[in-house]
Amino acid sequence: MSFLNAYVLPLTVLAALGSGLIAGLFFTFSNTIMKALSRMPPEQGMAAMQHINVVILNPVFLGIFVGTAVLGVVLGLRAVLTPAGWISVWLIVGALAYVVGSFALTRIVNVPMNDALARADATAAVAAVQWPAYVEPWLRWNHVRTVASIVAALAFTLAAVQMSRATAA
Repeated sequence: MSFLNAYVLPLTVLAALGSGLIAGLFFTFSNTIMKALSRMPPEQGMAAMQHINVVILNPVFLGIFVGTAVLGVVLGLRAVLTPAGWISVWLIVGALAYVVGSFALTRIVNVPMNDALARADATAAVAAVQWPAYVEPWLRWNHVRTVASIVAALAFTLAAVQMSRATAA
């Protein structure tokens, strides 16, 4: 038994957990944080988001966010190279949902938007134009990231359940 085969179940559980944590974070932004910031005067909401975008780049968040993407790639490749029926299907679905719908989407869409916001001056005149133009598309893409992360968590969980049943049988 290879090293990866011996640890595929715990790695899948970790991928489910990481996807779930990120889904919760994205959901909190969609459901609460962005709504609260949008109710503030534009310069205050914009300044608060600029601070959030700095503070969120910490080792705990990055470890979970990037680590789950790495797990997704590893598990997805393992599923393609060593097919195992529905277990492989769920691993591939989880990997694609997280790596593409959460990780890549963040890097391609949300991070450039955050970088542009960081360069802007949160004065009343600038914020009155830039903040509303930022919030709506950022939030729309965040909803997509939330759903993708939920799908990934569910798919990895289904794969783990089927693995544990196969092991018990």
